[in-house]
Amino acid sequence: MNIVVCVKQVPDSWAEKKLDPSDKTEDRASVDAVMNELDEYGVEEALRLKEAHGGEVTVVTMGPEKATETVRKALSMGADKAVLLTDESLHGSDAVQTATALAKVISGLEYDLVIVGSESTDARMSIMGSLLAEALGLPQLTQARKVTVDGSTVSIERQTDTGYDVVEAQTPAVVGVVEKINEPRYPSFKGIMAAKKKPLTTLTVADAGLDAGTVGLANSFTGVSEFTNRPPRSAGQIVKDEGDGGVKIAEFLAAQKIV
Repeated sequence: MNIVVCVKQVPDSWAEKKLDPSDKTEDRASVDAVMNELDEYGVEEALRLKEAHGGEVTVVTMGPEKATETVRKALSMGADKAVLLTDESLHGSDAVQTATALAKVISGLEYDLVIVGSESTDARMSIMGSLLAEALGLPQLTQARKVTVDGSTVSIERQTDTGYDVVEAQTPAVVGVVEKINEPRYPSFKGIMAAKKKPLTTLTVADAGLDAGTVGLANSFTGVSEFTNRPPRSAGQIVKDEGDGGVKIAEFLAAQKIV
């Protein structure tokens, strides 16, 4: 079984994030970059399926050259090879453009499953699995807390608010996993050393067969029109309850346009 796992390099979740005033996109240069935490569950699940059924795991990502660090971590966990799509013209691409670009790369690979994490910690949109399935013309099985493969049939337990649903499809298919599915392994020293020798293919927009005029900030379907930095934390307001505390709280919330 050949599996493609999509991963993303994101700003450290604990870092203070901000937008770049020059183009109103996320300022990634000012914070440390790490692999999206929720993608680690996708890598782990791909490795477990490979161990159970054989085959190869290929990691695919789109981002700046620095995203090589994230790719290497996935390789050190046990993935067999990786593809990095990197090009200046991709800067500022939105979710739809990203899915289209990733689908173009994936379509040139041999695969039975495409696995993604449930969401990225910087965007929190939870739509990449659905967008990829649409772009690739494949069935989607998302919010999976368990994945089972039997021949050409893949079934999942889809996490819901009240329990889970059992959903199945024929491969090839796109599977989105949640953090309850497994516990990602730590890269061993042996794995880290082995990752340095594993194949890593770097593609430009032209290499992938993409039109530079359809990606990037200038061609994005969405964008930030304006933003304001969060004001510094100020001293709190003390309200003394003299029998009218509830009214005072309601008035405060109304003044802040919260209610």
